[in-house]
Amino acid sequence: MTKDLAAAVNRRRTFAIISHPDAGKTTITEQMLLFGGIIRNAGTVKARKTGKYATSDWMDIEKKRGISVTSSVMQFEYQGKRVNILDTPGHQDFSEDTYRTLMAVDSAVMVIDSARGIEPQTIKLFKVVSQRGIPIFTFMNKLDRDGRDPLDLIAELEDVLGIEGVAMNWPIGMGQSLKGLYDLQHNRVELYHKNDQDRFVDLDAAGQLPESEPLSQDPLYQKTLEDIELVKEAGNQFDLQKVLAGKQTPVFFGSALTNFGVETFLDSFVKMAPAPSSHLVNGDQELSPEDPEFSGFVFKIQANMNPRHRDRIAFVRIGSGEFNKGLDVHLARTGQIVRLNNATEFMSSKRVQVSDAVAGDIVGLYDTGNFQIGDSIYAGKDEIVYPPLPQFTPELFMQVSAKNVMKQKSFHKGMTQLVQEGAIQLYRNYSTNDYILGAVGQLQFEVFSYRMKNEYNSEVEMQSLGSRVARWIDPDQLDPKMASSRNLLVKDQAGEPLFLFENAFAERWFKDKYPDVKLTSRL
Repeated sequence: MTKDLAAAVNRRRTFAIISHPDAGKTTITEQMLLFGGIIRNAGTVKARKTGKYATSDWMDIEKKRGISVTSSVMQFEYQGKRVNILDTPGHQDFSEDTYRTLMAVDSAVMVIDSARGIEPQTIKLFKVVSQRGIPIFTFMNKLDRDGRDPLDLIAELEDVLGIEGVAMNWPIGMGQSLKGLYDLQHNRVELYHKNDQDRFVDLDAAGQLPESEPLSQDPLYQKTLEDIELVKEAGNQFDLQKVLAGKQTPVFFGSALTNFGVETFLDSFVKMAPAPSSHLVNGDQELSPEDPEFSGFVFKIQANMNPRHRDRIAFVRIGSGEFNKGLDVHLARTGQIVRLNNATEFMSSKRVQVSDAVAGDIVGLYDTGNFQIGDSIYAGKDEIVYPPLPQFTPELFMQVSAKNVMKQKSFHKGMTQLVQEGAIQLYRNYSTNDYILGAVGQLQFEVFSYRMKNEYNSEVEMQSLGSRVARWIDPDQLDPKMASSRNLLVKDQAGEPLFLFENAFAERWFKDKYPDVKLTSRL
């Protein structure tokens, strides 16, 4: 079993795709699914008129707006590897979901728009990945459009992100004049607008195209040779150990929209990306993925993935051992035993019942309310607790109520289930008990309102409280009379009191008035 388990774990490649909004992240995900044989054709997110939407965007609001607002999980087999892709929202208003998802992967693919270069959200997400020290693979996208000089794009990786960039291929032209890719890794040229294997032309020992190939006489090709010479002489040298340590990123150019360079990228990625590695558990213990005892952690909860069944799925990253249908596990937070009878894996928009999975895999557990984000589960006698997942203090707040008082039941059910997903935080006014929602971005409220109406048949009224500074207070030091219009007193889901200060000035005024009172912030 141990030998078989080790072989199975070694086949896993679990990664997230990160980018700034509209860099083409979801489109490249679809192309990968195409090569994995999961879908037959890939439409683009924005092709709304055709009725074709991104396969990884399952929520109605995602299809209507053409953006991803929730992390999607997809699995497929490719070149003997079991690939788990986590497609994350690019929009900054959904960064919480993305940050937690990044805790569940072994590597990351960073998609960059070749015309815009590195953008703000990419920088934020890169920092999270970098802190974990996991490998990053870069895809410079949208070569089918005119973009920036490739040398500048490579240099920007080091200047802005502080990571070495190593070109694995190089564009021959760009936009309307795009002719192909000079593949340094495989010593060949990949021709644009050619299908099957005839798109690849081998280079000779000197790195030159044969004279019989028309492209060999093209000035763009000659310019590429000059760039390649410069890259070889002055550029960083590829070092797999540096890549695996997160110090160097292999850089691939291509166009996800026209499916150019994606297959070459995917081939290289599954060969270079790491298999699942050890996790730190119980504070300071190292847990090998090949440990036979099953364990994992819940990094995401999603309600109504299938609106017809009103289901709720807890996404679990398996950290060690093997999952089998009917497995009894301990829920570390409560100590209760839960039988895992109903688990699913995600093949694009299709769900497949899973009877077994191993460390590195992501499984979806049908949940009736047992699980919370960050929960650890384990099957052995010895307790296994994974590190807590990041939670962020909201910055924007809304008071919310049901528009129709006759639909309180559906209102409360929707509130409870959507809050449990972790994208929005729920508070209650300390004196009136009114509901108050907190989020890191305005778009979260729009998604909440939309889903309440469409998934729970409950329209809501929302009154903005604006941007607030949230600070918790020790209950023993609390006097409700401390509250005012400038520092609203509320309680969180655990019943702990906190103030929502109107601004930093209001917080300083409070501290001056009550110097002995300790206020604390949370991530």
